Amino acid sequence: MAMNHMPKRNLTAVLDRDFLEIRAKILELAASLDRLDRATEPPGAHPDRRLAQIRLALEVLSIPEPSRAETVQRIFSHDYDPQWHETFGLGLNQRS
Repeated sequence: MAMNHMPKRNLTAVLDRDFLEIRAKILELAASLDRLDRATEPPGAHPDRRLAQIRLALEVLSIPEPSRAETVQRIFSHDYDPQWHETFGLGLNQRS
């Protein structure tokens, strides 16, 4: 079933089922962000793109839209490389 055609679920039912898990994940995320904030950068370090990815993903989460999961996944993913098998040394003729 396509994502756009998924039946709507009752908000109260979803909260009843998922609230504690969502709360736990948010608390875990907050603790991780606290650790990042307390950490110091090594002298001469260049900005780490992973931190920028985290910040961008957090911005995406703050905007109510039905495709946040896909958007966040794309933030942390590489663009598709049609030559990926060569890049990773996995020739088409090789078998596991």
